[in-house]
Amino acid sequence: MTSVWIGALAVVALVLAALPALLTLANLRVFRPAPTPVSGGASARVSVLVPARNEEAAIGRLCHDVLASEGVELELVILDDDSHDATAAIVSRFAAEDSRVRLVRGGDLPPGWCGKQHACWQLAAAARHDILVFLDVDVSPTPDAIARIVAFLDASGAALGSGFPRQATACLLDWLLLPLIHFILLGYLPIARSRQDRSPGLAAGCGQLFVTRRTDYERAGGHAAIRASLHDGVKLPRAYRRAGLSTDIFDASDIATCRMYARSIDVWRGLAKNATEGVGSPATIAPFTILLAGGAILPVVLVAVGVATGFHAWPAWAPAVASIATLLAFAPRLVEAARFRQSMASVVLHPLAIGVFLAIQWTALVRRSLGLKTSWRGRALEAQ
Repeated sequence: MTSVWIGALAVVALVLAALPALLTLANLRVFRPAPTPVSGGASARVSVLVPARNEEAAIGRLCHDVLASEGVELELVILDDDSHDATAAIVSRFAAEDSRVRLVRGGDLPPGWCGKQHACWQLAAAARHDILVFLDVDVSPTPDAIARIVAFLDASGAALGSGFPRQATACLLDWLLLPLIHFILLGYLPIARSRQDRSPGLAAGCGQLFVTRRTDYERAGGHAAIRASLHDGVKLPRAYRRAGLSTDIFDASDIATCRMYARSIDVWRGLAKNATEGVGSPATIAPFTILLAGGAILPVVLVAVGVATGFHAWPAWAPAVASIATLLAFAPRLVEAARFRQSMASVVLHPLAIGVFLAIQWTALVRRSLGLKTSWRGRALEAQ
């Protein structure tokens, strides 16, 4: 490889590593936790809506957590989406002991609907209060979480708010990959601009936690507007913005924890099932491959090759540039690990995490192009 090519690659690596590093620093100033509610005001009336399918292992814990909420008047509505385990029986026991709990039996899944979107649509119709909080069963909220989520909706003025919980890990792949949720969000979305510009392309959200008001939900079309989607975290905020409504996001890592997966194979399948509606879509996978691999993998490879060859034939300035690029590649992950209580050890394997993540995206895209199907929670899905 000629010195010209080596120098060019070093510069490219520096630019692509600097982009997420600088944007992350800017975003951390505006990606803030939900505020504390103003004391002395009337308690908000909130419907906490939870879709559940075969969730007997987690549904009891979810009920305990939500019913311990403080500072709000709430109902907990859980939709049993054709579970084949004890999910409904567990919820029924809670409902018998606490009038705030209601069990809704889900209807048959209509053609063209994703199971979760249909469940959430039915939950919204069953809700008795104006403020709707959609929670995944995997989320563990703190006692003040619901009140602060509502306070964020009020303070932000957004029609739809979404919080990003702390991601608890239980296996190798979620330990390796789930920190990338914050890395990609903060490294490639200009949050301040997204709050000023309502373009759907700048929308973001986390499907684990949404808050909205019924009037805004109905104006946006609710989950019916994204009925076929497997990725409500991206698609629901875009539906709101297409309806002329604002959306916003916040750091929920201090008020909610989410444990999505128990096995590495579930991590792969979970990230793959909605990949082609996000980073792995046909329109975005090539640019994101360049951005992610060029900013996280290329700098490390260049330095490794340089050390192995004694930097032979390198321009005199190139080793310093490649080294700075490598430091910048790891910098966002170091800051995020401290801020969001992630594993510091996983930061060291950041380039590997990016490589595995991109492999999942490309695999999902190939499966989609071949028309292959996969399954999730016992339901067949189109390859995503």
